Amino acid sequence: MFQVIGGRSVQAVRLLAPRSAVLVEAVRGRKSRNDPVAKSKEGRIKVPPPVDPVEMVVLKERYSEYELIMRALRLEFKEEVLRKKYEEEMGSQAEERARREKEEHRALMDWNDQENLQMLKARILRIQKEEEEAESKTVEAAIQREEELQEFIRQKEKEILQLQEEAKNFITLENLDQRIEEALDNPKNYNFAIDKEGSVVKRTVLQ
Repeated sequence: MFQVIGGRSVQAVRLLAPRSAVLVEAVRGRKSRNDPVAKSKEGRIKVPPPVDPVEMVVLKERYSEYELIMRALRLEFKEEVLRKKYEEEMGSQAEERARREKEEHRALMDWNDQENLQMLKARILRIQKEEEEAESKTVEAAIQREEELQEFIRQKEKEILQLQEEAKNFITLENLDQRIEEALDNPKNYNFAIDKEGSVVKRTVLQ
């Protein structure tokens, strides 16, 4: 039933009431294909985001692992569905075959575990051998560095002894007069010319 107000129903009053203006929200439209490029974007070159090579390698490896896992799961589910269907069709014969397959699978898993154990032992032995070789190389390198250091020390000692021997002929305040007299008594002429081989080709006479 309709409620009556002043001889008119509520529905009629609503229909006869003046309608308010329709409010339309301003929405920015999209550009068409023929519109020119905005001035603020003129000359802009789109550069693809940088790709980290290390991250890309990791993602590829993880995606490969994911594909392998998903493929294995699909095969496992498919095998299970086919086994159930086969058991429903074949009955006890299928159960016997499934039991044999399960035993064979268990035997293969045991064999796989033994192989993995052997590989683990071989890997441990290889790692130990590599560590021993690395330690031996470290010791040899240390011995070589020590020998080089001793050779360097011997060379420096030899140079020091040579300098000490040469220092005996250095000019000092004590032998300055003596060296001057020796230089005057034995003059040397350094005014000469040499060729490309370093031989003296011309020498001037001391005045």
